[in-house]
Amino acid sequence: MTEIADAQVKIHFRLDVGEDDWPPASVESLWAVDLGDGQVRLDNVPFFVRGVACGDVVAVRPDGDGQLWAGEIVRRSENCTVRLIVTRDGGSAAARQGVLRAFDRLGVEGEGIERFGMVALDVPPAADLGKVRKLLDHGVAEEWWHMEEGCVTDEWCALDGS
Repeated sequence: MTEIADAQVKIHFRLDVGEDDWPPASVESLWAVDLGDGQVRLDNVPFFVRGVACGDVVAVRPDGDGQLWAGEIVRRSENCTVRLIVTRDGGSAAARQGVLRAFDRLGVEGEGIERFGMVALDVPPAADLGKVRKLLDHGVAEEWWHMEEGCVTDEWCALDGS
């Protein structure tokens, strides 16, 4: 039996670094499940890539060194990617874990990165988007975090935040 880890590959995305030096890298690598025929399903939440979400199916092509580079999106997962820079308690590990626990209760998974005090959230379509949005907006209003919508759906955009 093949374990899922055996089918995982690293996919590289080129990033446009702005004048403010953000994002802090010109390439982000994400884990993905190789589906064959030059397609992969993204298997983790992007911290910096815009316009993709965990579960999206992406076309890939290898370079001369065999590294896989992302191409066009073949099929959307309907998941949303929301990123937070946690400001509460200076973005400490405990603060990031608290954020992840709060969203986990709403059916939203995520992961944190210490270097930037960030949390990247994977919001599935089955989650109560209204409650998720309400918590996100509350955290912004309380200055617990800064928020960026990395990849959102029409359903997400239809929310008014209240």
